[in-house]
Amino acid sequence: MASKNPRSGSDAVASAESSAGGIRETAKTVVYAVLFAVVVRTFLFEPFNIPSGSMIPTLLVGDYLFVSKYSYGYSKHSLPFSPPIFKGRLFGSQPERGDVAVFKLPLDNKTDYIKRIIGLPGDRIQVIAGVLHINGDPVKRRRIGDFTGDRPGARAAVQYLETLPGGRVHKLIETQGDFGQLDNTPIYTVPKDHFFAMGDNRDSSLDSRVQDRVGFVPAENLVGRAEFLFFSTNGAARIWEVWKWPISIRYRRLFNGIE
Repeated sequence: MASKNPRSGSDAVASAESSAGGIRETAKTVVYAVLFAVVVRTFLFEPFNIPSGSMIPTLLVGDYLFVSKYSYGYSKHSLPFSPPIFKGRLFGSQPERGDVAVFKLPLDNKTDYIKRIIGLPGDRIQVIAGVLHINGDPVKRRRIGDFTGDRPGARAAVQYLETLPGGRVHKLIETQGDFGQLDNTPIYTVPKDHFFAMGDNRDSSLDSRVQDRVGFVPAENLVGRAEFLFFSTNGAARIWEVWKWPISIRYRRLFNGIE
């Protein structure tokens, strides 16, 4: 007995072609989305998160931020996995003193570090009794209220406003007063095409003051300038503790620019 809704061979072929076409369109959409994400990440903005406290109080553990890749031009480190396809920088421009920048650690050329650019090529940098000196002149700092973090066990730290040459103002903390291991240093003369970077948490930052671990930052190693926060969590909620998420988000930090 014949079916009430017979399907011809041409109908079956059309259905198969339609399914194949749908798969192709989905695949093309996925490929385009991936390519778009790669282009944005390589040439425009790349997200980073803060796993350590070396930039407190400017950046806190649990902050998520965007870095502009175009700010200093492009090097091999602008690309995923830093392929050695060219040297130097394309469309390069020099960071300004006071910029918060992401760079590849010179020791291995692959670990991402984020610090503040303090010294430019030719500068003489020294810390004396906790006070930063640039080219022989002490940098002005003003004591303000202590910094108290929002993570469990955090202790109050002495906090200052520091005004760099050129007028950039930022906060810093001294967890050991002016008697930390890095509060008295020799004079560092920044080489050509290099920069001197320091953390705002001056007693708890592995930075250019430690020459055998970080040292001067080559211009080629710069990845980009930190621009703004897009998310921040104080760590009070684990990934599976959904009910705690609302109280773990630092709402006041969301979409703040980075000074």
